[in-house]
Amino acid sequence: MHKVLIHPATYQDCRQAVEAAFEAFPRPVRGLSILVKPNVLRGGVPEEAITTHPAVLRAVMECLLDLGATDITVGDNPGLMGYGANEACFEKCGLTEAALGHYKNIGLDAVEVPFSTLGDPGLMPNLSVSRAVLEADVLISLPKFKTHGLTVLTGALKNSYGILPGAQKAHLHKLSGSPQRFQEVIVDVFRLREPDFFVVDAVVGMQGNGPASTELRWIGKVLAADNPVALDGVIARMMGLDPALLRMLTYAQDCGLGDFSDAALKVQGQLTAIPDFKLPPLDGGAIQLFQPVQDLLDKSLVKRPKADPERCTGCGTCVAQCPAQALALVATATGAIAVVDAELCIGCFCCQEMCPEKAITLAAPSPSGGCPCSGGK
Repeated sequence: MHKVLIHPATYQDCRQAVEAAFEAFPRPVRGLSILVKPNVLRGGVPEEAITTHPAVLRAVMECLLDLGATDITVGDNPGLMGYGANEACFEKCGLTEAALGHYKNIGLDAVEVPFSTLGDPGLMPNLSVSRAVLEADVLISLPKFKTHGLTVLTGALKNSYGILPGAQKAHLHKLSGSPQRFQEVIVDVFRLREPDFFVVDAVVGMQGNGPASTELRWIGKVLAADNPVALDGVIARMMGLDPALLRMLTYAQDCGLGDFSDAALKVQGQLTAIPDFKLPPLDGGAIQLFQPVQDLLDKSLVKRPKADPERCTGCGTCVAQCPAQALALVATATGAIAVVDAELCIGCFCCQEMCPEKAITLAAPSPSGGCPCSGGK
């Protein structure tokens, strides 16, 4: 039986919810090395709700210190790459201050480990994982309640993708080749070092075109668990989705990582679906469907990035972060706009995740088969 805590919270009083989480899932911390890993997709102010809110991180840190923990590291590997990017992301998100002096750039020291996946053992034979992740006695994961175009939701399983520093995350996106395959890769990366405890920032969540959407949703909860599959199953139900439809969860369950079924779940708190919660535009690509329907999606509903001219500033972040080099800046009468080459695009949507202006949306190809962001050319 897996227990999941759902506790009411605001960012002003979330300390109470976090205390309840530590009480519901007690574990020794005194004298142990502890790594706290928030979700730091990229730099963004807390009000954007694309990262774990600093109030939740601060509450976790205060609880750990009150419990006698002394050897604590706070770190993550944001998607944005480049010199100083890690520090800049944490600072902008307000997480450096919330770490209470325990922030560290964990991407500077990594260990190479064997990596294999059930579907393709040779996908990438080895991966580098931040040493702090592998050597921590206790790993605490702080996911954000969000949607995601390739995985439908970002939760306990997906948050562990950040244990990989550098360009590996984008490279695995590229090699995966399909949303279904990427689901399995997420789980296999998670298995390299399973966290011991999860605290989810679900005070203000994200719906629609996640994980960097402008559509925010007040939820007013903090979730906690010590099992990732049960926790993500609860998040799916809160989003109004049957968890059995998500390949990421069925694959994790098949791997023995937990059980999302009602029979295996004990909820402490009130579990209710959020009314009219918007799933991401690519939910079809990540949901398990009958093969004929999936084939139709693969052929005619494959989305491609499109820059919104009203929001795009031509900063070039998407161009720099694209692992397939499928984006370029094209001059316009008012400056420049990012344009995708549909033939080169691999559909990983790193551009959408990294865009600081949230200018990248996802669009289906035009009926003529051309690029949706270049007038069908």
